[in-house]
Amino acid sequence: MTADVTNNVVQFMDHDGLAAAEFKLSLTMIELTKEIIFRTARSGGKGGQNVNKVETMVEGYFSIRDSALLTDDEKGLLETKLASRINADGFLQVRSQVHRTQLGNKAEVIRKMHALIESGLKKQKRRIATKPSAASKERRMGQKKRQSEVKAGRRRVRGDD
Repeated sequence: MTADVTNNVVQFMDHDGLAAAEFKLSLTMIELTKEIIFRTARSGGKGGQNVNKVETMVEGYFSIRDSALLTDDEKGLLETKLASRINADGFLQVRSQVHRTQLGNKAEVIRKMHALIESGLKKQKRRIATKPSAASKERRMGQKKRQSEVKAGRRRVRGDD
């Protein structure tokens, strides 16, 4: 398995020369990769004898507190938004075992980690409160009127005998 980086696009090739994974790298993604601690383990599931001897699953650990890439405000924001993904030791943990190769799973961990951090740092847009228009109020009232007439037609008719 080899990795080829050209024009900020990294392509992981397996032994047959087939592309295992390919994605565009941003500068922050390259720097992020340097701060991730990788750990490999045997992947679960089907696979026969080979699955018992090849460590293809990759786990990535990123310490938000110790990161040199993030400001203190960004660290606080990430720790609150990603609290459910941070373990007791303070590491953001991501794992992948979707690919058959360790390098493909490593690329997937980097991509997932980058996406999590990007989404955690993205500011939520404030909702702008809007009032219903006069036409929509009119439609609603007409609909309510029709519905009440339908229900009134279902009532028992009183005989004035």
